[in-house]
Amino acid sequence: MNDRMGLELIAEIMGWDDEDGTATREYAWLRLMARIKYDGYADFRAGVRFIETLATWLKQFDQADRTTAYAFVQNRLVYISPAEQQRLIEAFVPEIVTPNLRAIVAAEMKIKPYEVWSTAEGAKRCQQVLRKTLFVGMSDGSRIDVLRRANAKRVSTEQVVPMMNVDYEKWKDLDEKLREDGSPGERPKFDSVYLIDDFTASGTTFIRNIDGNWKGKLKTFNDIISDARLRLKDEFPINENYDLHIHHYVSSRQARTNLDQLIGEATRLWDQRTFGSTRITEGLLLPADLPLHEPQDAKMLDLCERYYNHSLFERLEKHCHQARQTDMKLGYANCALPVVLDHNTPNNSIPLLWAETNGSGHGRRPMQPLFYRRDRHG
Repeated sequence: MNDRMGLELIAEIMGWDDEDGTATREYAWLRLMARIKYDGYADFRAGVRFIETLATWLKQFDQADRTTAYAFVQNRLVYISPAEQQRLIEAFVPEIVTPNLRAIVAAEMKIKPYEVWSTAEGAKRCQQVLRKTLFVGMSDGSRIDVLRRANAKRVSTEQVVPMMNVDYEKWKDLDEKLREDGSPGERPKFDSVYLIDDFTASGTTFIRNIDGNWKGKLKTFNDIISDARLRLKDEFPINENYDLHIHHYVSSRQARTNLDQLIGEATRLWDQRTFGSTRITEGLLLPADLPLHEPQDAKMLDLCERYYNHSLFERLEKHCHQARQTDMKLGYANCALPVVLDHNTPNNSIPLLWAETNGSGHGRRPMQPLFYRRDRHG
């Protein structure tokens, strides 16, 4: 199906009459958004792009509900494109890491942060502090390859690891390269660790406390650190009580609030933690009012209720119980987000965007996705 046929099908589905210019106006908007944004979505199926998928998605709704669904796509959908993600990655070191380095060096030298670059000593010390900083990707979405290229002259490849599951030999290699770059007779260690991920909507995937037991990506990383330090002893390259920096390229306000609370609890209560001080940052903090909410989104929330298929919850039940949910009408952790990332759609976004169900069972509607999601939970 070519674009023209797809657009005509959408016009038919929506009941647009071109006598008042509606179809022509919407065609222009759809072509523009498909070209500059939505056609780049990584998980569209072969031979099918945004306009064709939108037609199929709109058709699943009753005629009276299609205007609401289309208005949601036009006015509320937030799509983070590859170019926008690239800018967030490129801004990470100069806008997040570098100011922190200057603050550390300024405190050591007892000067103002803006004075650090005014002396050769300050500039040299900044580079030393940077070299003793380790960057760890927490998932494929951290795009460590892009981060490396964007900072080729600032950050050594020997202080960047693409995934948190680092084996013993890699730890030893990091330690050896760090010693080679240090001063003669020095045994330098990484003082700071940045854990980097692409997106967080609830914060609970990164860290959560279930009946006194810590879970999540930070718990996994903490266990890896504990095990490697015990095994490698002095060959382990990270200092005790290192400074932990948690950075997401994109974060919801709900996730930031949860992370602040949970990391604070972990700092007070988690006896087995390997890190000392903590700092949470993000490249883009989404607005607090971005999630669908009453009364602004009443019509779309009604569609989320009426077109919901509970087999989605049943398939993801174990995962949902961790967030104390009884349904998935508004996505994981009830985040109700209208967000799509170019490489996947978060399950925290409303399921009408991403869920695919066959409608089996009494009274259940099939759900067709607008953006297909790669689901690692079921």
